[in-house]
Amino acid sequence: MPTRNISLTREQDAFVEEVVEAGEYQNASEAVRDALRALQQRRREDALKLDALRAQIKLGVAALASGDATDVDAADLETYLSRLTPASAGAARRKRAR
Repeated sequence: MPTRNISLTREQDAFVEEVVEAGEYQNASEAVRDALRALQQRRREDALKLDALRAQIKLGVAALASGDATDVDAADLETYLSRLTPASAGAARRKRAR
């Protein structure tokens, strides 16, 4: 297994020591590897969320370009959004996808 030297802040080092002493990990390397796995997972989830957001933006831009959009004043936006239910939001997405 490759070895890498890293520098931690005092707080990070104390946390690693704490979780090892608590028996959550056998050693500091295990704790750091788990932290890296969590970082990788978070990055994968962030990428998926970004892909979904980009897809929704494309749908919105297409709806605007085709004239299939609802114009809502900023003052009325909260009321408009509160009226949207998951069922009506899904119907609106299906309508835009046509």
